[in-house]
Amino acid sequence: MTTIQHLVARSCRRGQFNSVFNSAGRSKRFFSNHVSNTLNSATILPKPRLDYRAISESIVLKSHNAFNRKFPLPVGALQSIVRSYAEQKETSSQLDAKRHARSILGDRIHTIKDPSEKQVVLTEAKILKAEITQLEDKLAAIEEALLGLALHLPNDTHPDVPIGPEDAATILSTHGPPPIPPSTNRDHVTLGRALRLFDFEAGALVTGSSWYYLRGDAAFLENALTNYAISIALKHGFEFVMTPDVVRADIARRCGFQPRDHNSDNPVSQMYHIAESHPELVLSGTAEIPIGGMFANRIFVENTLPVKVVGFGRSFRAEAGARGADTRGLYRVHQFSKVELFVVCEEDASAHFLEEIRQVQTEIFEGLGIPFRILDMPTEELGASAYRKYDVEAWMPGRGTWGEISSTSNCTDYQARRLHIRYRRPAPSQSPLSTCDSSHSQVTVPFAHTLNGTAAAIPRLIIALLENGVRFSDDGKPTAIDLPVILKPFWLGTSDLVRWV
Repeated sequence: MTTIQHLVARSCRRGQFNSVFNSAGRSKRFFSNHVSNTLNSATILPKPRLDYRAISESIVLKSHNAFNRKFPLPVGALQSIVRSYAEQKETSSQLDAKRHARSILGDRIHTIKDPSEKQVVLTEAKILKAEITQLEDKLAAIEEALLGLALHLPNDTHPDVPIGPEDAATILSTHGPPPIPPSTNRDHVTLGRALRLFDFEAGALVTGSSWYYLRGDAAFLENALTNYAISIALKHGFEFVMTPDVVRADIARRCGFQPRDHNSDNPVSQMYHIAESHPELVLSGTAEIPIGGMFANRIFVENTLPVKVVGFGRSFRAEAGARGADTRGLYRVHQFSKVELFVVCEEDASAHFLEEIRQVQTEIFEGLGIPFRILDMPTEELGASAYRKYDVEAWMPGRGTWGEISSTSNCTDYQARRLHIRYRRPAPSQSPLSTCDSSHSQVTVPFAHTLNGTAAAIPRLIIALLENGVRFSDDGKPTAIDLPVILKPFWLGTSDLVRWV
């Protein structure tokens, strides 16, 4: 049974069957808006190569996958893909026949001696040329519309992924000391102000709400956490890179992120655009995007995969959110530092590397001595690119709840098809079987699989360490912070506030 068939069977058992199909069919308004926004943005890469045949042969299963993920599809999108794909094949066949006929006419022209007969053939060739041009234009329009529709589909979903919303997540393991009782006295915002670690007021004055300054030991802690996480990744064979914080919006889109689109009827505000003078550029939402882009349009030679990278970058999020417990203080901000793990591997190895990234993350967080747990996230929590996703949550007693500090996603070939990341198989394994593109040409260079995972999302780790490690005086005032001694080699300067444990 295929991955999607598993999801269909399980969703039917749970009474969740609900087709995304709608008889309204293809919407011209959707075509014009989406194709324009998706394909006409500045790009230097070829168009994504999606598997239209696989989609057409499993539209019911694709529909269930989208439903289980609560993924909004345009009305009639799947049926339109089927119709457009059939139309593409028919038009392509007609075009091939016309081109073949033109080739035959060309050969005839060179052998004809009679001028009148030659003129007749030249007239036929002229008519044929016009028909070919018309078919080429028609095929280009069909392919553009087909791609615009197919880009709306999310990745498939691993059969073991729980179905449902966030509370359907499965706890895979728990780590660290037992959680201490919740206490508002441990709220990181209150502690940070009392210990002069944060300055939210200056951040709001200089930039706006959800911007901040880290001061003194909090700034030292960011540096220590960054270098500590990188050191663990290096020990596991990851190569360190510093990424640009500005990327093309097209690269972000191909990675599965939706930058703000001012031409859309319903603008999405995940990322910041640079300025009107550079509308094609956005501030990166995560180092995953520039790292993925680093491998775009590449074919890896035999036996060079996997490639494992740990990158450091600033992450910019325009949708930090309204005020509330989930956005208080450092928990959800517009800018933060992040250490990111990224793997490019062969298509049959991504499940293994998902577990390897999870092990690296576990080592990093166990070294910090905080209570945390690892969850297998359910369908409604998967982003467009994720086939399976693990989240790591740390206990934050000041917030009185678990808070996400990390995630790991296996994106299979979702990003690779859009970014054109492929590899050559070792000679003994070469086969005519290949991933399918729109022309069904047989290839010997399949698409790679990509994975990403957070090694350290700095502000949330600061929350967890501060709320779990704060020390109080007899009269209840915060006086010191217990930090894991594993960070001491990465600490700059001296501190009367920090106690190494």
